[in-house]
Amino acid sequence: MDALEALRMSVRSLRAHKLRAALTVLGIVIGIAAVVTFATFGASLKADVVSEIEGSSANEIYLVATAEDEEGFADAPQPVFTAHDLDELRRIEGVRRVVPRGILQISALGHGNRTVARRQVTVTTPAAFAAATFEEGRAFESGAREAVLNRAAARAFPGNLSAGDRLTVTRRSGDRENVTVAGVVNGTGGQLPFSAFSDQPRVFLPADPFSRTVVESPTVGVRQPVYPQVTVVADPRRTSAVKADVRSYLASQRSDAARLVPDNYAVRAQTNADLVDRIERIVTRLTRFVTGIAVIALVVGAVGIANIMLVSVTERTREIGIMKAVGARNREVMQLFLVESVLLGAFGALVGLPLGVAGGWVATRYAEIPLTLAPGWFAVAVGVGVFVGVVAGLYPAWRAARVDPIDALRYE
Repeated sequence: MDALEALRMSVRSLRAHKLRAALTVLGIVIGIAAVVTFATFGASLKADVVSEIEGSSANEIYLVATAEDEEGFADAPQPVFTAHDLDELRRIEGVRRVVPRGILQISALGHGNRTVARRQVTVTTPAAFAAATFEEGRAFESGAREAVLNRAAARAFPGNLSAGDRLTVTRRSGDRENVTVAGVVNGTGGQLPFSAFSDQPRVFLPADPFSRTVVESPTVGVRQPVYPQVTVVADPRRTSAVKADVRSYLASQRSDAARLVPDNYAVRAQTNADLVDRIERIVTRLTRFVTGIAVIALVVGAVGIANIMLVSVTERTREIGIMKAVGARNREVMQLFLVESVLLGAFGALVGLPLGVAGGWVATRYAEIPLTLAPGWFAVAVGVGVFVGVVAGLYPAWRAARVDPIDALRYE
């Protein structure tokens, strides 16, 4: 019996039991569709997150002091970077700007008759806005009682705040200070990578005169402002070299940060590339985990194929006896049932593949992210479908091949 004849007989057998074959294939379809859906959504999520991070400033190096066992950026990093550190970082070859970032604890912001509760605002320097796009106005000046707002913060007040408006900042102590809105910004530098993707209202004040967090510099011996986060903007052609020099400085005794950092904390210097690598690993692991759960449906489908093939062997016992009586060998009988089970698995994979892509498209539309296909997973899905058919059909095919022809001819 050649392969074509085995295929023809297998198709005839499946067509004779269409409903049973369809229900068996359904388990494979569900499993393959689930795998492809989760894989497509995971690939789309990773591509969207990575593109947004890579699209932000690739030449920015973010310095924070976080716990040694904590990866990435902490929500509340330790303030360890003094004015002395900022001056030393500016002297490194290839550094274009050094942007400190601190937090001023407040209780509210007010304009006219409207008061908005806020827990904190950001204190920084005009360098934070060197690459920013302003909808109106300009950056604040160092030493001036001015503020820069993002769009969300400007829209929090009736009529929207604009350049020249007055804003009242209420500190936690109850003291109030009036500032003038210098500008409304569309994007800012000097932020942690995810800050640019947030729609939260943000208010920026000049570190001079609003930064009140000071510490005695271990190096120069005088009290200086201290910040929890610093962004070093490097020449794009020298980002790697600048990153290495920054890390070398932060590890030396010339650095205040190295001497002020608490025990069990470490000063980190990371770029967007470092963050992209970490995000890719996390999303990939999550995708594999969720996709692995979907593989359970494939296992169920395999059990269904094995079950239906065992039933088919029992029903066709007399047919097997006749085939052997006219000269069919065990290998040919086994081939016949294997082809039948492989057809079930392959057909389930081919039907489940487009359904999975459709499911991934629906998931990405719901999450409002662009669709990114994962062709590697498509090949895996089809391969797994065929593999499931082979594995599920092995025992029934082996059992069919071992049927004794004399007993089979007597079978009723």
